[in-house]
Amino acid sequence: MNIATLKENQYYIIEIDGEVDASSCILLDKAISEAMMNNETKLLVNCVRLTYISSAGLGVFMSYLQDFEAKGIKMILFGVSEKVKSVFAILGLDILIQLEKTKEDALASMQ
Repeated sequence: MNIATLKENQYYIIEIDGEVDASSCILLDKAISEAMMNNETKLLVNCVRLTYISSAGLGVFMSYLQDFEAKGIKMILFGVSEKVKSVFAILGLDILIQLEKTKEDALASMQ
């Protein structure tokens, strides 16, 4: 799994490529933690190339939800495949974490 981060206008984008499992979720955690340390308030997570997410990977997102709310940080995941989206839905996380089909949809929702 690879994680890339970039700043695009006022958005901090985390791009995930591959599988997020127990061993690789550390990289995801680091990317989100860095965004928070840099006081980023608009996070977009590009999941177009995310092929699998384990409970450990989901746990990384969940562990930040209260901090996001307290600090006024908005996070949207986009490009999530139906397979991965079903994992979020089964656990009810699609209610807690905003999922959008495209980057354009995510940007529109971020406004």
